[in-house]
Amino acid sequence: MRDIKIAVSGKSGCGNTTVSRLTAEKLGLTFINFTFRSLAGEKNMSLREVLEKAALDDWWDREVDSRQVRLAREVRGCVLGSRLAIWMLAEADLKVYLRALPETRADRIILREGGNLAEVAAFTEERDRQDRERYKRIYNIDNDDYTFADIIIDTDTMNPEEITDAIIKAAEERIQKNHP
Repeated sequence: MRDIKIAVSGKSGCGNTTVSRLTAEKLGLTFINFTFRSLAGEKNMSLREVLEKAALDDWWDREVDSRQVRLAREVRGCVLGSRLAIWMLAEADLKVYLRALPETRADRIILREGGNLAEVAAFTEERDRQDRERYKRIYNIDNDDYTFADIIIDTDTMNPEEITDAIIKAAEERIQKNHP
């Protein structure tokens, strides 16, 4: 398990960061999660400001995506959690896609960041639309087509521990299958 590379993707509020971190901790792997939020922190900007700039300049996406892939390739084993991890880390041993209903995602974002349900839901829907358009334009990736993922997990009724356990089980099965 020390050499396994696991890529975890999903839209905001699906549990990517939490589950990727937990999976990395349980497996003793490096956790990689470099996002627009990380870049915003480095640049002393708000997430909204970075998203506005990303809508106009592909540099922001390319910087985040190339940095996280580079970080993943520099270590033996890792869990890379990001919107495009399963697309960008082609050599990942296990590609996991997390999905949840828009209402679930908005509720989780409110728990994490606060806010008003209607405003958070509208912001999240608009962010999804902008992300989809950018990924298609920049990389020709349709992030609504994740059918190639090794495992797709509906996270609406699962807690982070249950999701993590499902990922670890899939990773163990993948290793046993490839190294009997």
